[in-house]
Amino acid sequence: MEAETHVAELPAASPVKAGLLDPGDTLPLVLSPARDRVDLATWAAENRDYLEASLLVHGAILFRGFALASPSDLERVAAAVCPELFGDYGDLPREGVNGKVYASTPYPAHQAILFHNESSHLPRWPRKLFFCCLKASETGGETPLLDCREVVRRLDPPIFERFAEKGLTYVRNFCEGIDVSWQHFFKTDDREAVERICAEGGMRCEWVRGRTLRIRQRARAVVRHPRTGDAVFFNQVQLHHPHGLDAATRKALLALFKEDGLPRHVHYGDGTPIEDAVMAELDRLYWRTARVFPWREGDLVVLDNMRVAHARKPFTGARKIVVAMGEMVSATDVAG
Repeated sequence: MEAETHVAELPAASPVKAGLLDPGDTLPLVLSPARDRVDLATWAAENRDYLEASLLVHGAILFRGFALASPSDLERVAAAVCPELFGDYGDLPREGVNGKVYASTPYPAHQAILFHNESSHLPRWPRKLFFCCLKASETGGETPLLDCREVVRRLDPPIFERFAEKGLTYVRNFCEGIDVSWQHFFKTDDREAVERICAEGGMRCEWVRGRTLRIRQRARAVVRHPRTGDAVFFNQVQLHHPHGLDAATRKALLALFKEDGLPRHVHYGDGTPIEDAVMAELDRLYWRTARVFPWREGDLVVLDNMRVAHARKPFTGARKIVVAMGEMVSATDVAG
């Protein structure tokens, strides 16, 4: 199936105009003001159906030129697009900056964040993600976007079938001083409560050496998009697999924790290892397929998290990206 190339037209009198960053490259759709002093939140609320339809076609929308300058600006626009925003979810500590707007995930500036669909390893995740650039970095810091349907189309069929049939098992060891504590993650220090939460969420848990918690979460690697029915490569396999670590870090972590004790890992759903050669093939495919563009201050990108995976390139200088999310989806709502 060929990727859609149509850009839905807006009325001639519309205060907003639609276009593309490059001819023939449909990810993302670019919306910009057609005249001065356009209130983006008001326009978005009045054109929610257009935005939803465009998001389903393109996977991502870049709002550029609207001079968004604060977390409250992001929250107004995000709430206009997606009235029910969510602020309390996920498995990483987040710095709240305004209402249900958060600072982006804390991560060393000199390291890349690899491709992933937000919270796809958890029982629930957001379908819509909003990233707003309040301060662009001096160099780098781009947020590459990856069409998950293209991964399905281009991945070597035997590798794709292996992922589709076996699914994934995410493994997490709550290593003291390296990750968030299990008490923070589960919001309780009651071990019986943790075991109950894991059982209810379909997770297996065990206490290693009496104090370290290890959890295993089964998940699909390929799902059907709940709105379009398209098969999408929806997971965090690149982010969790140790193949994504630089050689020195991987060697040090394996020496410290051994293979089964790494803070995070991912296997095929039957527990067998995902081969480094498979991960290398995924890496090549991701970067051949990804769309990368530099942030401009005031940019806002809205992603369909189930259609588009994202990453982050290393950067220098100050960088401030704020985040909002909404339209939560449960693993029980999608089929493989």
